[in-house]
Amino acid sequence: MYRIHQIKLKIGKDKRMIPDLIRRKLNRRDLVLKNITIARESIDARDKNNIKRVYTVDFDSNVPLDLAEAPDLTYRYVEGGMPEKRPVIVGFGPCGMFCALIMAQMGLAPIVIERGKPLAGRIEDVERTRKGGAPDPESNVQFGEGGAGTFSDGKLTTGIKDVRIRKVLEEFVRFGADEEILYKQRPHIGTDRLRPVVTALRHEVERLGGEVRFGCRLDDITTVTGGCSSDHYGRKRIKSVILSDGSEIYTDDLILAMGHSARDTFAMLEKKGIEMSRKPFSIGVRIEHPQSVIDRAQWGDPDLARILGPAEYKLSYHIPDGRGVYTFCMCPGGEVILASSGEGEVVTNGMSYHARDGKFANSGLLVDVRPDDFDAYAYGEGAASSVIAGPGSVLSGVDFQKRFEETAYRVSGGYSLPTARWGEFDGSDVEACLPDFCSGSIRKAMPHLGRKLKGFDDPRARMYAVETRSSSPVRFHRDERYMANIEGVYPAGEGAGHAGGIMSSAVDGIRIAEAVALRYK
Repeated sequence: MYRIHQIKLKIGKDKRMIPDLIRRKLNRRDLVLKNITIARESIDARDKNNIKRVYTVDFDSNVPLDLAEAPDLTYRYVEGGMPEKRPVIVGFGPCGMFCALIMAQMGLAPIVIERGKPLAGRIEDVERTRKGGAPDPESNVQFGEGGAGTFSDGKLTTGIKDVRIRKVLEEFVRFGADEEILYKQRPHIGTDRLRPVVTALRHEVERLGGEVRFGCRLDDITTVTGGCSSDHYGRKRIKSVILSDGSEIYTDDLILAMGHSARDTFAMLEKKGIEMSRKPFSIGVRIEHPQSVIDRAQWGDPDLARILGPAEYKLSYHIPDGRGVYTFCMCPGGEVILASSGEGEVVTNGMSYHARDGKFANSGLLVDVRPDDFDAYAYGEGAASSVIAGPGSVLSGVDFQKRFEETAYRVSGGYSLPTARWGEFDGSDVEACLPDFCSGSIRKAMPHLGRKLKGFDDPRARMYAVETRSSSPVRFHRDERYMANIEGVYPAGEGAGHAGGIMSSAVDGIRIAEAVALRYK
């Protein structure tokens, strides 16, 4: 099978023209094409008067051609072995889901423990919070079946390059996602479509011998001295996990896929001697514009959104001798939501449904946070009411987050989002929820971002505070076998600081499943 790039089709034209466009590009009018598959579709909107769809296409031919062969993207399971005890996976977000799925497909029969609820109950809890109720600390936008990604846009874009990406996409399609995610440049599933996909994936894990226990939080681990192999004899190794229901599971393999908001779990693991370090992350706001403003800026004509779909953007600006300011997790046709997971905290995020047909677009507008900022802003005046770590701790980034989340709660007077127009940002409730370096950086960056995307710095653009959960504030150390300093413990995914977003987290979960199987080869 061959692969050809840069097959361009004017908007409004039928994809059935692609074979003729390939023949024309190759100057082979008599060419017989078979098994034509779109490998990639993107939009070239640099010339607003001549917007085109651009395709990469795989196909077979009746004659040899001077073209590169299409890559073989077939996923191949590692030839590993079978552990005596069932592996335990903490968390059923993207990383935990795909770790469990691959393990189940290899016959390892994993046990997944998830502190939150199955989707039906979780959706009820989230809806109650969206109406102003206090979040359930165990079942919310951050915790529960599917993880934080279930209440987002289901965005599958990623900056990583890995052969496992195709496996993730194919499994999503198998469980109900549209086939277009296999080739779209910026694939997404949508919050509404992602929910049944997640449940179907879980049912497959269970059908293959895996087990998912909801309402179970990891409260403790026990260890013994002595490795499982001569190469690592003398190290501490995992013995068992203690759950919030008082039960104990003995295991030789513990996968920590707990997500970036499992602060109590971070603290417990740090006390148990799991090595980790402070990690940079970001803080900022959600910024919202009419979707028509974004469509006009990107497509030239907002009516083209009916053909091309709602427009997206990704912006960044580095302030000279200062910090980076960038947009994150852009949700076309979406809405801004409350994403709190703790009492007395207000956090914001964005989401959209598959159709992305809402009237507004939003994204995170974030500023770099450095480890040196943690102690400077987390403690003293304005410190969080319940400090989890203390100055100098590896978990001081958590206290930094909590300080500004509690500030947003106080400013709003409850579980609602402080908001203000960009033109009224100075002295607003939104500014009060941000560290001064963040608000100052946003002020400096906005005119430059407005030049990159017309209308972005419109004074009427609405901001919501505060966004603090863009990534984990810690990174768990792991070796070339993906293990922590305790034998058999595998930190994984976004919470462990080794991924960011659905795709890279899912890929990391697959990687860990392979590592566990290879351990017993």
